[in-house]
Amino acid sequence: MSDLRGHSPRRYVVDVSGRRVLVGLTLEETSEFEGLDTSLPVDGEARNQEALSAEPIPSAVEGRWLELYDKHDKAWIKWKADLRAGQEGDSPFFN
Repeated sequence: MSDLRGHSPRRYVVDVSGRRVLVGLTLEETSEFEGLDTSLPVDGEARNQEALSAEPIPSAVEGRWLELYDKHDKAWIKWKADLRAGQEGDSPFFN
């Protein structure tokens, strides 16, 4: 699995309730993502599975992290495109 952490900046916004959330994620998803992010091994910490396989199978934790990261990243890309197009007020990514 490619480690995507550290390749993109964290992209937070303030939601309508004044809470800091990742673009495209709810407060609960942001909290879950941050918890998962801190629990994953950092680059260089090889797991036995990775040593045995050229294409390691993500664990349930890694799979959920990837799911949330993907949701956030797609929302971020759309949000940036909307900003460039002058449509930032119409963005559905602010919870």
